[in-house]
Amino acid sequence: MKIHTFQTALRWVLTFGLRISIISLVCCANVPAVDDTGTHPLEPMDLSSPRATIMSFLSSSDALLRLVRQEHWDAPSRSAAKQIRQAEIQLGRTLDLSQVPPAGRFDVSRDAMVYLYEVLSRINLPPERKIPDATAYAESDKKGQPDVKPPSWTIPHTEITLTRAMDGPQAGQFLFSPATVKRAVEFYEKTREHPYRRDVPLKNYAEMRHYLSFNGWMISSRAIEGFPGWLKQRVFSQAVWKWIGLVLLTVGYLGVVYGVHRVSRRGLSGHAFRVRLHRLATPAVLLLLTPALAALADQQLTLTGRVSETVTLFAEAVTYFSLAWIAWAATMAIAEAVISSPRIGDQSLDAHLVRLAARTVGIAAVLGIVFYVSSQLGAPLYSLVAGIGVGGIAIAFAAQNSIENFIGSLNLFADRPVRVGDFCRYGEDPNPQWQRVGYVESIGLRSTRIRGIDHTITTIPNAEFSKMHIVNYSRRKRMLLLTVLGLRYETSDDQLRYVLAGLRDMLLAHPRVPNEEPEVRFRGFGESGLLVEMRVDVNTSDRVEFRAIREDIFLRAIKIVKDAGTGFAFPSRTVYHSRDNGLDPLLGREAEAQVRAWASAHQLPFPHFSSEYRKKIRNTLDYPPEGSPDSGE
Repeated sequence: MKIHTFQTALRWVLTFGLRISIISLVCCANVPAVDDTGTHPLEPMDLSSPRATIMSFLSSSDALLRLVRQEHWDAPSRSAAKQIRQAEIQLGRTLDLSQVPPAGRFDVSRDAMVYLYEVLSRINLPPERKIPDATAYAESDKKGQPDVKPPSWTIPHTEITLTRAMDGPQAGQFLFSPATVKRAVEFYEKTREHPYRRDVPLKNYAEMRHYLSFNGWMISSRAIEGFPGWLKQRVFSQAVWKWIGLVLLTVGYLGVVYGVHRVSRRGLSGHAFRVRLHRLATPAVLLLLTPALAALADQQLTLTGRVSETVTLFAEAVTYFSLAWIAWAATMAIAEAVISSPRIGDQSLDAHLVRLAARTVGIAAVLGIVFYVSSQLGAPLYSLVAGIGVGGIAIAFAAQNSIENFIGSLNLFADRPVRVGDFCRYGEDPNPQWQRVGYVESIGLRSTRIRGIDHTITTIPNAEFSKMHIVNYSRRKRMLLLTVLGLRYETSDDQLRYVLAGLRDMLLAHPRVPNEEPEVRFRGFGESGLLVEMRVDVNTSDRVEFRAIREDIFLRAIKIVKDAGTGFAFPSRTVYHSRDNGLDPLLGREAEAQVRAWASAHQLPFPHFSSEYRKKIRNTLDYPPEGSPDSGE
């Protein structure tokens, strides 16, 4: 006998599990259909007086139970289930649910109206003519007597009270008071053993709701009555089979969410757009499955009491949590999509500001959702706002440095003195060993990182960096070559002119020197020799290329000085006890003769070259010089 009972129970459990698996794949509609079979389907219930409310409540409840007994008991259908739900919504309008969180109002009203119906069917109600009607309150309303509190009426010998709603969509209607709704189960427990005082279509409806499923259309009430007794036993006000169904639904729900989460995160890391997009999978699944779970638990299992309220509130909280998650992840994904464009560097200030804007929008959306769901769950909105305000002030005091650095970041964004990749000089060097130059690697919302020429990383808070003198070398179109050549004092004036003319000629002919006439001038007399200043712009902004061009110009300058028959002065006062070979007299005479020939031909290049000569020799030198890897030969 025990084996047979166990096999029967196992068969029911497996059958139920299979049905629940099928149900989880079906999208259950939460919107009830309107029963349009009546003559006036949109006619509201009469709640104009205590008499009208009680009579409407009892007659509508009787109609609901007849529908359950006649159409839904043996052969449940989706249409009948929708009609039952519509009737429950209608009956819920007789209850004052203003003190119940919006998210749990349907569950509370469904339980309260069942218990109130059982109570009103088991107690002695006064005759209908003795229950106040609308005329009883019309006289007081006409006299204009100020009411200290809303008009109400209590059923004799009970604490069941009906109160007129003073505001809201049901203003002027008599509803079962909030205290009556809250104590409905208490009233039922006190009267459950009393006999019925009126004919009801379905007796012990409140007791059967604990193990039957009057809203479900997948399993009939007749089939549930055939379950083994232990499956119908109550545990925490719910039948065992309902607990089994809830566990199976929850396990399936968590399994799907966990599986999608693992698959969407597999092999992904970082903050790229693709990674952010994949992270939307988990909240999207939560958003789709959570209402389906709540619908199955509500419509097929027909949970009651605290369990039903808990499941509904949990589903409501998870749904809005997933919405907040999607809002946050979507804004960050959009930000990364914008940053992935070629014009915005991944570590640039623009990228960080885009991310900041996305975070701000995401936080605003999350806070809006939190406020809304808090009001739906019954939390006072003004307390949340006040708490956030006080918390914001405390955070602002604790994060003064961070706020200062953030304002510095905004200043850097407005002025844009440097970008990621720029070569710059910042501040003043405290000593010769510490050179404040380097490449900008990243500009964040709090600090800027610069890689120095010695490959070290310097991190500077933006509040300090925005106040520094910043020289951006990468923004220059040209680079200045400035040097002073020292020639020996034995150099004659014509040799000096030859050197000056040769240097100018060479710079004019150089392809990496702008078209303007270069500044090569006799500067004066130094301690060791004659000073020739060479000041010229070079067409490059790259530091490495500038050094190569400068090297080429210096090498050509050495040859020009040598061809003039002179030499560079020694920047020292060393006394040599040796025989001086002197200068080359032949080269000196040739240089002097060349200068005299320029003068006699009126071609002396002082103070400037002629425009014809400048055009003639422009870009005639070979640079890079012949034989170098970049000469093109």
